[in-house]
Amino acid sequence: MNLTLKFLLLLLFVLSQHADSGSIVKFLPGFEGPLPFELETGYIGIGKKEEEQLFYYFIKSENNPEEDPLLLWLEGGPGSSSLNGLLMEIGPVALKSEVYNGTVPSLVSTTYSWTKMASIIFLDQPVGAGFSYSRTPLNKTTDTNEVKIIYEFLQKWLSKHPQYLSNPFYATGSSYAGMIVPALVDKISKGNYICCNPPINIQGYVLGNPMTHYDIEQNSRIPFAHGMSLISDELYTSMKRFCKGNYFNVDPSNTKCLELVEEFHKCIDDLNIYNPLIPDCQDPSDTQNISPHCYYYKYHLQERWANTESVRKALQIKKGSKREWVRFNHRIPYDQDIKSNSVPDHMKNSANGYRSLIFSGDHDMALPSIGTQAWIKSLNYSITHDWKPWMINNQIAGYARTYSNKMTFATVKGCGHTPEYLPEETSILFKMWLSGQLL
Repeated sequence: MNLTLKFLLLLLFVLSQHADSGSIVKFLPGFEGPLPFELETGYIGIGKKEEEQLFYYFIKSENNPEEDPLLLWLEGGPGSSSLNGLLMEIGPVALKSEVYNGTVPSLVSTTYSWTKMASIIFLDQPVGAGFSYSRTPLNKTTDTNEVKIIYEFLQKWLSKHPQYLSNPFYATGSSYAGMIVPALVDKISKGNYICCNPPINIQGYVLGNPMTHYDIEQNSRIPFAHGMSLISDELYTSMKRFCKGNYFNVDPSNTKCLELVEEFHKCIDDLNIYNPLIPDCQDPSDTQNISPHCYYYKYHLQERWANTESVRKALQIKKGSKREWVRFNHRIPYDQDIKSNSVPDHMKNSANGYRSLIFSGDHDMALPSIGTQAWIKSLNYSITHDWKPWMINNQIAGYARTYSNKMTFATVKGCGHTPEYLPEETSILFKMWLSGQLL
């Protein structure tokens, strides 16, 4: 072993011994007994003065954390807390479905957690989401600025957890994370060649129902609705004829198209856009006035849990940093400046050899799978394994196609906009892809 390598290993050891690496949480209110997994929570300061404090939940792999991949999970929005991903989508605990009685809502173990095969950092971003906060008034942020901030977070987090520097790293997320993750992967790739930055062992990325090219995805709602028999053949034929594929940014002079779009909305506006199979019982953002019989009542339980004082104490939330935790903070000043430019980022990442899994719940009308397939097709990559079913227990769980650029696209049969609608199936899909198994 040469002297330079010895010095680097010694430096990493010193950092791991003396850096503030967050707080280990052994018990969570609402969960009976000690946690059967290792949870760490903490803040990472951003910028020279560290006035912005990004909050994270880190769950160590329940399998082999020394070698298993390290994932960064980003929630959508922008402005959704990653606690939603932890408790609703891919984490090892979930809220028990029960009527809130004024006490701490109950948590139960899950069988489908992605932590069975990977360590995961759940990050509250941008600042203002979840328990992340700023010591000064929030300034407007942007997609490109968030990429820089998340990269800085990763650099600082890994400097405090150097034992994970050699683990394979994957950037993951769903929905609006589709605008951030591809650019983040490119940022990490470029940063690995900059002097004095510890290289991140980036191997690829995973996105569920990602917003990528919003014009394509919005316009795909009409053929999706027709394919699901939500609108008539006649309406669909007329819309294609008069709107010519542009159903949302309609020329005001095209009065016939505008009339047809109005008819379309009469057919679908009372449906749940995130999964038409689930009743649109109430506005999921109105968690204060939601019926216990509504599918989205669990969001109410989530807010009650996160705003309980004993929970905040267990999570080591800094007092006075957040008056109220909300699942989705709509008030964050934000400029969506990437828009449809994440398609070129996918191309760059593919050219750099990174693996990717893009999966879509086939019952998502917000970002339909046919829209995702359309922008993937625009990449013009050759198909290595054509469309075929992927199976769970000899039953079709969805359909998949793989490309020569190491990209895999898969549908999840019956799933809506996020993994929360079918967490077990999406977990199995991720495990199969991560292990290199052909879907």
